[in-house]
Amino acid sequence: MTHARARAVDAYKVGESTNIKWHEGAVDRETRERALGQRGCVLWFTGLSGSGKSTVAYTLEHELFKRGKIAQVLDGDNIRHGLNSNLGFTAADREENIRRIGEVSKLYADSGMITLVSFISPYKKDRLAVRERVGDRFVEVYMKIPLSVCEERDPKGLYKAARAGKIKGFTGIDDPYEEPVNAEIEMEVAKEDGVLAPPRDMAHKIIEYLDAKGFLKAD
Repeated sequence: MTHARARAVDAYKVGESTNIKWHEGAVDRETRERALGQRGCVLWFTGLSGSGKSTVAYTLEHELFKRGKIAQVLDGDNIRHGLNSNLGFTAADREENIRRIGEVSKLYADSGMITLVSFISPYKKDRLAVRERVGDRFVEVYMKIPLSVCEERDPKGLYKAARAGKIKGFTGIDDPYEEPVNAEIEMEVAKEDGVLAPPRDMAHKIIEYLDAKGFLKAD
């Protein structure tokens, strides 16, 4: 078969193909949720680098497991080691980074998983696109913290490198972070004094929210 012919019948290009159909499974979401005793959802942790997103997400995962709930953290750094290892930090790559993990998080939530997504996700339109895909099971968690505190903490040395011009397009320095306006949960990680809220306390507040909204039990 010639290369031209191969391109003409490429059924893996979903947007151009009529051969790829959606298949419904024999076990629906509600059945899975009853088996797990919880409702699938996506908790989307967004905030500046160094705002404590992953720390709180992993603390929350542990606290949920202690309560017999099934949760999974999808961490931005970890995902860039595999699924998104071919993406950089241009605006287009950032958008694709969030689109991919948004689709993955939706699949997890549809399986009944309490899905904890820890991504900077600096652009409102990208977070909104995921919200629209996930629907009313999307919970935005804004890790609110002054930029100055993140720079002071700088656990990975990234702010220092960005200020020195060694990293270009770094969120909060020479690339914007667009704060959520109406996040379901706004977590005040620290004020200008730099005193950090304990991760376990923040995790417990999120658990209270999940319990109140009925995510920790199945109908």
